[in-house]
Amino acid sequence: MTTDKTLSPQALRQRDQYRWSALGFIAPGVLLVAVLLYLPLLWTTFLSLTEYNGLGDPEWIGVENYVEMFDDPEFLGSVLNTLLWVGGTLLVPVGIGLGVALLTWNLKGGTWLRLPFLIPYALSGIGVGVIWSFILSGGGALDQALAAFGVDDTPRWLVDAPLNTVVMILATAWQGVGVNALLFTIGLQSIPREPLEAARMDGANGMRLFRSILWPMLRPLTAVVVGLSIVASLKTFDIVQGMTKGGPGRDSETLALTMYKETFVNSDYGLGSAIAVFLTVVTLIASILYLRQQLSSKHGV
Repeated sequence: MTTDKTLSPQALRQRDQYRWSALGFIAPGVLLVAVLLYLPLLWTTFLSLTEYNGLGDPEWIGVENYVEMFDDPEFLGSVLNTLLWVGGTLLVPVGIGLGVALLTWNLKGGTWLRLPFLIPYALSGIGVGVIWSFILSGGGALDQALAAFGVDDTPRWLVDAPLNTVVMILATAWQGVGVNALLFTIGLQSIPREPLEAARMDGANGMRLFRSILWPMLRPLTAVVVGLSIVASLKTFDIVQGMTKGGPGRDSETLALTMYKETFVNSDYGLGSAIAVFLTVVTLIASILYLRQQLSSKHGV
């Protein structure tokens, strides 16, 4: 093993030059991350321990914002709605995306069949919200279509809870199925042909082929898709803001929307920051637990 004592002065100087050069390349990235990520996180954490309306100086109140947050039944409703979003996002867009990928994988013209599912992904969440609000609002396109078939007693799609959250999850699925199908298709195309041909020669088809060959080989990609879906669903904001604005009342609010309203509508920056910190911690814990579970499964622990 080479030590400083065995290196010549010229080699030591050259090594130090390499280290300073490496530090010069790394420093801008580290500084950028610190300025854009860590400093705002520290400032938000500080504000969560204060009473602050955006004017004057923050007043230190300790954990009172967190106590108020957990004592608020509306906040607990936002937590439940967010959990509903997590479950619905995993079951609907990820599940349907996998189904579309499997059905169009080896099908002639499958690319063109997947294209209609991809088009909505180009829209923003607010855009999707506007489109589906037009469809689902009272007397909207869906109600008129049902009335044409003699169905007059239709649900209040965007008013009754938890129905409004369910239909918003379906609207999100309409947007997200395409990209999930694309990712799963890429995973299917990367599977070697040899094990597939061997399994078919042994008589494996349909669900047996899926359980024995396709699903095990898709697990690494599935872990990525599910992980991204969990994080995205925990931060759901734009489509809820576009369709119901969290209403009626606050029945369909998610954590991200509650954070936005407390901060920028009610000008309670302390409480809004506390919700932001809580959401950050929940997202971090969910990500860590999910990654640990995936690594444990991979290594057979």
